[in-house]
Amino acid sequence: MRHMHPQEVAKLIQEGMDTIEVEVRSDDGSHFSALVVSEQFAGLRPLQRHQLVYGTLGERVGREIHALSIRALTAAERDSAAE
Repeated sequence: MRHMHPQEVAKLIQEGMDTIEVEVRSDDGSHFSALVVSEQFAGLRPLQRHQLVYGTLGERVGREIHALSIRALTAAERDSAAE
């Protein structure tokens, strides 16, 4: 199975959405955690936010991307969480 670099995953998300910030981490190239900040998330429930992110990755989820933990926030949510 091909492993992916976190930067590859981040690029796919950035290309598929209007993002403010994308940060992806992985220790093994198949299990990832992502912070995605986008105004597209405004008014959406967590499941809908995750579906937007998963949609940018397509068939890679379940293949090269074995697992993906997502924090999907608007800029205001990110800023208030940092306080």
